Amino acid sequence: MSRGYAVVALDNPKSVVNVGSALRAAQCYGASLILIGGPRMQRIGKIATDTMKAYRHIPVMMVDDVMAHIPYDCVPIAVDLLEGARSLPSYTHPERAFYVFGAEDATLGKRITDKCRDKIMVPTIGCMNLAASVNVILYDRLAKGLK
Repeated sequence: MSRGYAVVALDNPKSVVNVGSALRAAQCYGASLILIGGPRMQRIGKIATDTMKAYRHIPVMMVDDVMAHIPYDCVPIAVDLLEGARSLPSYTHPERAFYVFGAEDATLGKRITDKCRDKIMVPTIGCMNLAASVNVILYDRLAKGLK
């Protein structure tokens, strides 16, 4: 039986296409909450790539700063190609996870990473886009027995 929950936090995403695909991934893999922070995304609604209309089935919050909304006793995790980040295959996901994904045209800065207990990365030759990263992280969590 799977345990826990996962929060997907998108920090200042650039592309509405990737946001829609990230929302779809969150629904496919059972995320409990989606936070979208920063000035770029002012509203959520009809996004062609969110074919499952995840915003109708998972709470979505538009916030100024995703890090101000970490649930109690939940582990903040920076997902990025960062120096010293743990490789996803060897990572043990916490039962209550708050995954923070950065914008497609930037990396997570110290404003985010200094507040994250864990830093993880998907070992790739190049960087993946936002939606691909959300899919891979949530799939790995599910495959390792957590919801």
